[in-house]
Amino acid sequence: MASRRQPEGLKIRSVTPTYTVNDLQETIGWYCDGLGFVVSERWEEGGTLQGVMLKAGNCTFGLSQDDFSKGRDRAKGVGFRIYADTGQSVDALADRIRAYGGKIIVEPTDTPWGARSFTVEDPDGFKISFGRSPSSRGR
Repeated sequence: MASRRQPEGLKIRSVTPTYTVNDLQETIGWYCDGLGFVVSERWEEGGTLQGVMLKAGNCTFGLSQDDFSKGRDRAKGVGFRIYADTGQSVDALADRIRAYGGKIIVEPTDTPWGARSFTVEDPDGFKISFGRSPSSRGR
């Protein structure tokens, strides 16, 4: 039996990425209508929508309106990508995002390790790769 390190290592139950976006309403549409997320929470300040929490399956994802204090034209999404594993058809999901007018930057393809995946880019340049691994088939 392995001995426990002291102090004990970090234990996380969930992680919720949050993106700061240029046009909150447009981006909510892209994630909800284009990908299929649903809005689970909304927060407003002074009657103006400032952000939302989105939900897909057991996962949550946050969007907040950029206040542009760091510049209106700053690059977003550089050097960052989320990988989402799904038991759903990757090709059907890609078709849905295409029909919405979303930007697919890597078309659905089979990987050498047996997964099928593709990558999209949201309106602000953030990237999400969706994949269906061999272990998620049949779920």
